[in-house]
Amino acid sequence: MMVLCASLLIGAFLAVTYSYKNHTTKSFLITLFTLPAIVAVVIMMVNGNIGTGIAVAGAFSLVRFRSAPGTAKEIAIIFLAMATGLITGMGYLLLGVVFAVILGCIFTVLNLSTFGETASPTKLLKITIPEDLNYTDQFDDLFEKYTNTYSLLDVKTTNMGSLFKLSYNIELKDSKQEKAFIDELRCRNGNLEIAICKQMETGYDL
Repeated sequence: MMVLCASLLIGAFLAVTYSYKNHTTKSFLITLFTLPAIVAVVIMMVNGNIGTGIAVAGAFSLVRFRSAPGTAKEIAIIFLAMATGLITGMGYLLLGVVFAVILGCIFTVLNLSTFGETASPTKLLKITIPEDLNYTDQFDDLFEKYTNTYSLLDVKTTNMGSLFKLSYNIELKDSKQEKAFIDELRCRNGNLEIAICKQMETGYDL
């Protein structure tokens, strides 16, 4: 019972820690809340029994989280929750609590700091062009003028093949020049649709 209570308290702490300054979902927070306790109970059941441990390991290898793609931060916090569950399940309650508090505080500090951020974040540029426009080098001079880096991500046809949609990763030299950049692009693509949006974090299946 002590192990279960400690695991639930750790799960609650991790869920609250992750929800601070992060966009998340109710289902993900419930997972964080309950995962340490689930892992702890499993470890208690198989502790000292090699055969049962191997069977449980095989069962866990077949389990796959059926959820929306998650970010690297979500994967990290999931592993933290599993680690605390393993520690408490083996009977090291104090160590599990200390481990969760230290890593949770580090996670919060890094999340609030500018660690890993860039002065000019990467954005996603989408340009619609007519089918007869050669896009390979049509915008290179504008990219050189307004961006630090750029790369073509994908090209796809739309409107029964009469239009192309180009997607670029770009890093603007000066965010204040964004409108001027769009205006010059409009002169090249026949005033068709152009969009610049924030680049979303890459998701991974949890």
